Amino acid sequence: MKSSHSQQRIGPRPLFRSLAWLRICAIAGQSAAVLVCALWMHLDIPLLPLLVGICSLAVFAVFAAWRLAQPWPIKQWETILHVAVDTLILGYLLHFTGGASNPFITLLIIPIALTAAALPVSAVLSVASLVGVAYVVLLFWYVPLPAPMHGETAYGFSLHVLGMGVNFVIMALLLGFFTKRLARSLRFQQLEVQRVRERALRDEGILAIATQAAGAAHELNTPLATMRTLLPELRREHAQDQALAEDLELLEGQVDRCRTILREMVAFGKAQLSQEPELLTVERFIHGCLERFQLLRPEADLALAMDQEAARTVLRTPPGLRHALLNLLNNAADASAVNQSQAVALTVRSDGGWLELIVIDHGPGFTDTDELGVLGQSRKQTGLGIGLALAEATAERLEGELTASNTGSGAQMRLRLPLTVVAAP
Repeated sequence: MKSSHSQQRIGPRPLFRSLAWLRICAIAGQSAAVLVCALWMHLDIPLLPLLVGICSLAVFAVFAAWRLAQPWPIKQWETILHVAVDTLILGYLLHFTGGASNPFITLLIIPIALTAAALPVSAVLSVASLVGVAYVVLLFWYVPLPAPMHGETAYGFSLHVLGMGVNFVIMALLLGFFTKRLARSLRFQQLEVQRVRERALRDEGILAIATQAAGAAHELNTPLATMRTLLPELRREHAQDQALAEDLELLEGQVDRCRTILREMVAFGKAQLSQEPELLTVERFIHGCLERFQLLRPEADLALAMDQEAARTVLRTPPGLRHALLNLLNNAADASAVNQSQAVALTVRSDGGWLELIVIDHGPGFTDTDELGVLGQSRKQTGLGIGLALAEATAERLEGELTASNTGSGAQMRLRLPLTVVAAP
């Protein structure tokens, strides 16, 4: 219940930001109201104390804006303290303008409303208690408003009633605007929580697959060694049968390929544990991946386009990046094969501070219902549904992104990686 309840709260930072904007509006509105009453309407109000209060709020607004720009997190108690300062300054201004009889006294409700939308019940109770104390104090200790405030104007309304109308409009606008901002922050926060939950579930699935793969690799090593020993003997025994000899040779090559894959799995695990990235230029890295891809898919017609700036960049190549690119190329080759094509294109380029790897196929493309990187789902009959999930997980781990889109003749997968993360200093 606690975690479910906390997800319905926005948090201190969005409220802190809304308070900063509200403070600017308050300074502008209070300055205009004081100057109009004193200079235009010639009401006998204590001008100097009111200007001192407004200037104090302006100084605090500058400090709050500086604090909002700092990288360290904003605590709940800090937000409550800022609400308290705003409330006290508003109470100070109301003290010199009629106290609880001032038509703008209901502005004290705004801190309670915003706090209720963003912070837990304990914070709301603290702010409500402070506002209640301020209201009680203003009931008994205040500087009365000048008499013309309650006298009738030419239209039969007193200035007090007109002030109540203006206050109603101000409260409606402020509550509507800032509550909308806080509600939007809440929606964004809920979407982010949902994305984090989905990533955690996907990573758990990948970890489970990796665990099973490690056990399978250990168990497969023995039967593969047995097959590698028997296949040369079978070839010698059936040397006269040319067709069988070719099949046995192909089978022996596939067994060697399986052993190579197992060795690479072990090397990949060691590289992950050591946390020592491989230093390669982008050109060498790409050509190494393409050599491996051509061995896996010799029938593929691969076109490579790479700009010189990207080619010269030195990468701190994480182990998972090579597998991510190979998965994208394999998927592109499979997609092109659906339309009886063997064409696959790879574009490598630098875009500002990003390294982009763009894989384009000539397949049927993505439909509106396709989901990128859903673990265990694949449109291919022989697919396991983990290639895109692994590629997307690698992109997120490197603070990049993997996006999918359709082209006029197929689909495009764009892997964007920040050079600040993957490039050598």
